[in-house]
Amino acid sequence: MPVELVDAQGRAVGACPVAQAHTAPGLAHRAFSVLLFDGAERVLLQRRAAVKTRFPNLWTNTCCGHPAPGQPVVEAAAVRLYEEFGLSAALTEIGVFSYRAGDPATGRVEHEWDHVLIGTLFDAAPQPDPDEISDYAWIGIDTLRVGLASDPAAYTPWLSGVLDVVEDVLSKTP
Repeated sequence: MPVELVDAQGRAVGACPVAQAHTAPGLAHRAFSVLLFDGAERVLLQRRAAVKTRFPNLWTNTCCGHPAPGQPVVEAAAVRLYEEFGLSAALTEIGVFSYRAGDPATGRVEHEWDHVLIGTLFDAAPQPDPDEISDYAWIGIDTLRVGLASDPAAYTPWLSGVLDVVEDVLSKTP
């Protein structure tokens, strides 16, 4: 699967296979992170499956992935949400951030221009794909922030950035 390479401003500058983008030192590319809320203002987290090539067994946002070159981010995120969790939800892109993180366990590198999307899940029950997700949990953002501070190694390195974008937008919502 190809990913879309980006420059420092997030503009498309080419494409390459996903494995090449994640090989050290890592190539900057477009990605997305989805965070679903429930009616009790909790967020749905997943624990990445042990077979994942980057940051396996760590807790992270609801789902994440890469749009194909030229593919709308919201469309790609909706497809991935269904593939990983068997869920459909209206998604809204709320911001973007960039990060770079190496995975000491696998030697792979994330260097991503990450689009953050949120949605609300009302009645559907998650049906996680065991090849993608080993566990899931609903958790309040305040409790999640405590966990991130007390045991950061249990979480993916991008989760904090996702929460920063979400909390910034929520703080401006009346």
